[in-house]
Amino acid sequence: MSTDAQNEAKDTVFIGKKPIMAYVTSALIQLANNPQVVIKARGLSIGRAVDVAQIIARRTDNTGYSIGQVKIGSEQLQSLDGRSRNVSTIEIEVKKNA
Repeated sequence: MSTDAQNEAKDTVFIGKKPIMAYVTSALIQLANNPQVVIKARGLSIGRAVDVAQIIARRTDNTGYSIGQVKIGSEQLQSLDGRSRNVSTIEIEVKKNA
């Protein structure tokens, strides 16, 4: 694993099907050690990723976290029947205020 890939894994929270507060807690733990964290999701988990970023930014307003850059895109995946399809993606940067 390259150094860039290790750094990306350390400051990235991948959103799945766990409860929202599990991801909020994970992101806050990472923010205690890093100046920023990236919340990544794709497909049906995009709404959950937005919720996680909003909870961190709104509930921790006094501690100084804010939403930075938001990137949207799509990835091409192979479905079970062999056809390729596009899946939406989102990356939300949450950072400490200076």
